[in-house]
Amino acid sequence: MLVKLQDLYFKPFISEEKIQDAVQQMVDAIAVDLKDEMPIFVGILNGSFMFVSDFVKKYPHPCEVTFIKLASYDGVKSTEDIQRLIGLTQDLTDRTVVILEDIIDSGNTLEEVHRIFKNENVKQLIIATLFYKPEAYKKDFKLHYVGLEIPNKFIVGYGLDYNGLGRDLPAVYQLKTTQHMTNIVLFGPPGAGKGTQANFLKDKYNLVHISTGDVFRYNIKNETALGTLAKSYMDKGELVPDEVTIDMLNAEVEKNADAKGFIFDGFPRTNAQAEALDVLMNSKDSQINAMVALEVDDEVLVGRLLERGKTSGRPDDADESIIRNRIKEYYSKTAILKDYYSAQDKYFGVDGVGSIETITERLSEVLDKL
Repeated sequence: MLVKLQDLYFKPFISEEKIQDAVQQMVDAIAVDLKDEMPIFVGILNGSFMFVSDFVKKYPHPCEVTFIKLASYDGVKSTEDIQRLIGLTQDLTDRTVVILEDIIDSGNTLEEVHRIFKNENVKQLIIATLFYKPEAYKKDFKLHYVGLEIPNKFIVGYGLDYNGLGRDLPAVYQLKTTQHMTNIVLFGPPGAGKGTQANFLKDKYNLVHISTGDVFRYNIKNETALGTLAKSYMDKGELVPDEVTIDMLNAEVEKNADAKGFIFDGFPRTNAQAEALDVLMNSKDSQINAMVALEVDDEVLVGRLLERGKTSGRPDDADESIIRNRIKEYYSKTAILKDYYSAQDKYFGVDGVGSIETITERLSEVLDKL
């Protein structure tokens, strides 16, 4: 479920259960290493208050707890200017100090922590952080304990905030960077006019049309790494693995990162492929909004294809038995996906009989609602 904080949306990222497991693992490791020593746990406010609270409640030995406060964030960007706001009062001479940080990204806060404790004559300074962004880390200070390594994305929850909001959330949420995108899976039996309608829709809504067949042909013709891999399976008469197809689609999506959305044509064909497509779109901070299927009576389809076969030159448009088999195969595949998307309230059947303009209007009514 998405969380809205002021003008931004955040999607679920790390569950409460996973966070608590990470905290427990850190507690166990530190407790074993420090044995009977009484450490001073120092939390960095404001973000670490939840982490420190849960940590010391789980810690099995006597300990002291205190906090310091540093300023390190402005909105969603880590700033270079770090200031010490609230300092330590007790004598730390020959004491083991464990810094409990909620998150370490650039390392600017950590640098200030080391500066603060440089003249405190501590026995040892140990750094423990619940979350760590290795891609963003720019310093050389050692991190002794890390709960979870995460990508360099802005997160909120479990003490972390966006402009003061979101600290109270027990789980962690990641910024949803793509706020508005419309993605549809377009289906239609042979002869339904799917290709024609896809061209109208992509122009009208400024969407990118991704035809699996076209993508395969492009990759094979241009001998890309994925095309060569796909061809190696096809040459042996084997099905191309879903992972290869998804990688090809991912490349197409990446090429059009600024698109307002996509029309997926020819994929998915199975529940496993639909799930893989959901994972792909989620990784782009997006989702499949609808499966739109053109519905046309079988006899109308047969008539259209036989008529098309007179000029198309395609042998599979000229043989009625082949045509009926193609239609039958389509329904066997679509039925599975209809159930998959219907369960998410994302299936839309559209009457595919009538003029091209009329059918486009019907499809537009569905997309306008999305």
